[in-house]
Amino acid sequence: MDRIKEIINAAGRSIPVEVNGESVIPYQGIGKYKPDGYRYGPGIVTCADYPADGNKLVSSLKDALIQAGIRDGMTVSTHHHFRNGDLLANQLFDIIHELGIKDIRWFPSASFPCHEHLIPYLEDGTIHHIEGSMNGQLGIFTSQGRMKGVGVLRSHGGRYQAIQDGEVKIDIAVIGAGCADSFGNASGLYGPSATGLLGFALADAQYAEKVIIVTDNLVDFPCIPWQIHGNYIDFTVAVDKLGDPEQIVSGTTRITSSPDRLLLADLTARFCEATGIIRDGFSFQTGAGGTSLAVSESFRQIMKKKGIKARFARGGSNAYLVSMLNEGLIDYLLDGQTFDMDGIRSIAENPNHVWTSPFTSYNYHGKGNFAGMVDVVILGATEIDIGFNANVVTHSDGYLLHGIGGWQNCLFSKTVILPVPLLISLILLAGLTYH
Repeated sequence: MDRIKEIINAAGRSIPVEVNGESVIPYQGIGKYKPDGYRYGPGIVTCADYPADGNKLVSSLKDALIQAGIRDGMTVSTHHHFRNGDLLANQLFDIIHELGIKDIRWFPSASFPCHEHLIPYLEDGTIHHIEGSMNGQLGIFTSQGRMKGVGVLRSHGGRYQAIQDGEVKIDIAVIGAGCADSFGNASGLYGPSATGLLGFALADAQYAEKVIIVTDNLVDFPCIPWQIHGNYIDFTVAVDKLGDPEQIVSGTTRITSSPDRLLLADLTARFCEATGIIRDGFSFQTGAGGTSLAVSESFRQIMKKKGIKARFARGGSNAYLVSMLNEGLIDYLLDGQTFDMDGIRSIAENPNHVWTSPFTSYNYHGKGNFAGMVDVVILGATEIDIGFNANVVTHSDGYLLHGIGGWQNCLFSKTVILPVPLLISLILLAGLTYH
């Protein structure tokens, strides 16, 4: 075998110069890489190629894929707003396999344990490789080196950036929406499969060559308010069931019940109080981990005691942040994704609960983003070393078991805290006892 050509990046790590046949831009240091050129754009189309009455409804997802020109080697994208309740991605690749299509690059904004269904399609070559978080059995499959191509991990901001820059060109985007009209205007706010937000599908809608909206709640034109505009959409498909919104809530979006971790969350909040981070008009973001969510509850108690109000909270919405918004402890909740049913109801009803996307929140190739405006971010981590290098996607066994999310994008915030438990037994090292 030919030796893989490698280069040393600014972190001192050896990386291949190509991944899956495409050139790699090595890490050059914070703020050192300066992109040039122009944003990628899909081909220009004309209204003459679309129904004059605006009705883009086709009979099935299979029909839409065929009309979109599905073929071997394409890049097909999906989003993860259904989280572990996603049925659409599995249905999509059932059809692609049935059509005999091979070597698809699957480009999800994230995958979940429910996508174990797709492992046979990775084994038989229907899917060549995944570019996106690989969780559960998909993570184990990838970690064991069984994927035909090389898996590529991207943060939420990095994914938007890669699409915008043309680093990844999406041939067909398939977007599931809780409600949509026949023109393709779509929203996640309402319907039996409502997810709240559709922000992670925004780049796919804007930059993919062909875009398919799939809904199990087809409404009369216009679908108001629309989060995805129908002018980006090529085909609309109605199906019986898109997903199970109850499965939006996963193990990483429930507050911890561990007494030790609850204490850790309380200590983190008290640190923020003591250092003056918690003050009138401050801003914060808590991650999806159970300990990080518990920090929100500790923040609430401090803010109520001191009569302090936050100007805004960032990140995925959940029952804890929604209740703080309703209590008047937060002026605005800037939502990146909706983690539970309380968040879904709130974003549909409360004008101060605002939907955002990675474009505004995390895209480093833009004219600024929200991350650097946040006073404090509380995140989870699976591993941290004594040099404060941290990891969120694998455990010490090396298996890919968690999604990146917007994790490293948040590191540009003013203060980043990783509250993690540290359990040390009594050990004897170099004649010193450590407790």
